[in-house]
Amino acid sequence: MDPFILGAVFARGGSKGIPRKNIKLLNGKPLIGYAVEAGLSVKLINELIVSTDDQETANVARQAGAKVPFIRPSELAQDNSTELDAWKHAIASYEEMKKREVDILVSIPATSPLREVKDIERCIQKILDTDADVVITITEADRNPYFNMVKMQDDDAQLLMSPGKVIAHRQDAPRVFDMTTVAYAARAFFIKQAENLFEGKVKAVVIPKERAFDIDTPLDFEIIELLMKKRNGSL
Repeated sequence: MDPFILGAVFARGGSKGIPRKNIKLLNGKPLIGYAVEAGLSVKLINELIVSTDDQETANVARQAGAKVPFIRPSELAQDNSTELDAWKHAIASYEEMKKREVDILVSIPATSPLREVKDIERCIQKILDTDADVVITITEADRNPYFNMVKMQDDDAQLLMSPGKVIAHRQDAPRVFDMTTVAYAARAFFIKQAENLFEGKVKAVVIPKERAFDIDTPLDFEIIELLMKKRNGSL
């Protein structure tokens, strides 16, 4: 039997950096709408839901075509709430309501609107084809702790990580990557018992920089809107 794959967009009502970020219009469309549209386009996903603590966000998500079968408790939508706890709640709530077991959860955060459908599909395919507990998305980092990132020891600057040899060129340093919020795929049985994603076997899908932007600040919002307008030829 094929595994049951639940897609979920996790979107809090609150946001410190950008008020009401997830429903703020980005190039004429609510930010959450981009994640919903992408998730609905992934044929491997059996059902797509939105997990939110906010009724207005839920209404916007429904207008975009997503199902919102439950409202997330407010204690799981605070600034110090963990994403993993929201995942646990989504799986438990869905299984209780639908009386069916979730095999794989695919998280599609609202904050990466430049993702493509194939980015999500690659995450799902990797978890189906391997023994990974979790598949994350990554992109090559602009800064490298072996070459141009430092820590301060009293008043002295030192490389954040010592490579054990002199590295004169950035390309000679070990490759390092930033985690992105493009997509995650995880086995439900692992999520239920995990306290940290990296407790399990984690694999990754590399995303090109032009699709890996994450909206966290007003400046991020403006930059991504400009990129979208440029792509659409409206700039």
